[in-house]
Amino acid sequence: MNLFVKAPSVAKNTFVAPNASLTREVYVGPSSSIWYGSVVRGDVNSVSIGAGTNIQDNSLVHVAKSNITGKVLPIHIGDNVTVGHSAVLHSCTVEDEAFIGMGATLLDGVVVEKHLMVAAGALVRQNTRIPSGEIWGGNPANFLRNLTDDEIAFISQSATNYANLAHAAENAKDFDKAELEKVVQKKFAGQDGEYDIKSGVIGEASP
Repeated sequence: MNLFVKAPSVAKNTFVAPNASLTREVYVGPSSSIWYGSVVRGDVNSVSIGAGTNIQDNSLVHVAKSNITGKVLPIHIGDNVTVGHSAVLHSCTVEDEAFIGMGATLLDGVVVEKHLMVAAGALVRQNTRIPSGEIWGGNPANFLRNLTDDEIAFISQSATNYANLAHAAENAKDFDKAELEKVVQKKFAGQDGEYDIKSGVIGEASP
């Protein structure tokens, strides 16, 4: 949705779910995905989301024009970041290859460095800087421990998994093409098991 002349800019191969909302000054990089029910609102400041990043279902990304100190507070989310379901990110910075758990909240001025995890349900207070290589959790969020090498590798893999999962190809089809494919699938279903698997046909269970 455009607002006050400005409109979102979304890379061609990015997936934006049909019921996700992007408003005004929002940039989304290539191979990223904005999932069902999410809201990315750049109405009073800018939102920048890098490449290969996923904003999962029902998350909220919003900005502030300024805060009590007068600082300008846009949002910058880097490359290959995972933002879990129902997370809230408000006027913060999330650097590349960070992992924000489900239901976590990042308040104004928070900086999350690279290769870091914020645990599910955590509340990160205003102007907190979380150093690279750590996991923080709780309400308010505090340092829990250092990440293992396997956990750091998982952060990158999680972003890759969501980039591969994104429904961009299906979402890009027009209605008539999608309906035609359904007719063809139904016509040939049951004739070839391999065809059924590749085309996503779900057969009826035997009595």
